[in-house]
Amino acid sequence: MIFTVTLNAAIDTTYRLDRVVPHGSNRVAAVAERAGGKGVNVARVLAALGHDTVATGFAGGATGRQLRADLAEAGLREEFVPIGGATRRTVTVVEEAAGDATVYLEPGPVISPDEWSHFTDRYRRLLRTAEAVVLSGSLPAGVPPDAYGILITLATEAGVPAVLDAQGPALLAGLAAGPALVKPNAAELAATAGPVTPLTGARKLRAAGARAVAVSLGPGGLLLSSPEGDWRARPPQDVRGNPTGAGDSAVAALTAGLVAGTPWPERLAEAVALSAATVLAPLAGGFDPADHRRLLPQVTVRPVYPAPSSASSW
Repeated sequence: MIFTVTLNAAIDTTYRLDRVVPHGSNRVAAVAERAGGKGVNVARVLAALGHDTVATGFAGGATGRQLRADLAEAGLREEFVPIGGATRRTVTVVEEAAGDATVYLEPGPVISPDEWSHFTDRYRRLLRTAEAVVLSGSLPAGVPPDAYGILITLATEAGVPAVLDAQGPALLAGLAAGPALVKPNAAELAATAGPVTPLTGARKLRAAGARAVAVSLGPGGLLLSSPEGDWRARPPQDVRGNPTGAGDSAVAALTAGLVAGTPWPERLAEAVALSAATVLAPLAGGFDPADHRRLLPQVTVRPVYPAPSSASSW
């Protein structure tokens, strides 16, 4: 079983329209709502890949009830901890003409000390039968600033590898606990490691405690730094659509490969193909298996080496 943690889950609302008129009226062509947050998206993809998956975190208020009902309708097992505050909403505006999206993120509820304690009890129980745990997304107010460090330490003590997808202080606090893998995007890496090349930044995060680092480079694919070597995986083409959730699909594929023990190049190819297939899908956490199968053989994975001067390769 692989379980995912989304401490700041959400109801994701997606608006689709041809193009956005700034400061004007915009008529939306289509609207969709579903349970979301990065870890929830990872759980959806893992389940679609055939893995036994549980999603957990916090859920409260009318939006929390909607989130849990949506997961039940989708057949996804969940063990969210009830809270007094309300689960947040996010809004994604997909501009079809540009082939891109803009995301608006609410801050989320405030978690009480008792609610955090209830969650950690549930988390320890889930670790007993887990093969891996994925920790994703922002931290709601009220949880400890080093929440991910605490959860990774608990996973390590239980012999369960932890995958972390976070940014800023939450990522830094998690690194020292030694996650099996972290997956920042390029902007998150730069904010954490400074103005260096992606390979140098990834190696800095490894030096800070992560065993392996996969850097999402958007349309440029993935860069991986690990004790076994460094690789760059590129998609076959510039895929246009809704990139929301593409990184979560990459995390799902990388975690599935971690559990299966597949070699890194194969793992990276799966992650890039699945991520690209997600961009083509209308909603985060979804993908067309036919697109995944079509794109996978076209992904290129090659070893990379430090450039003689810092930024020439990128």
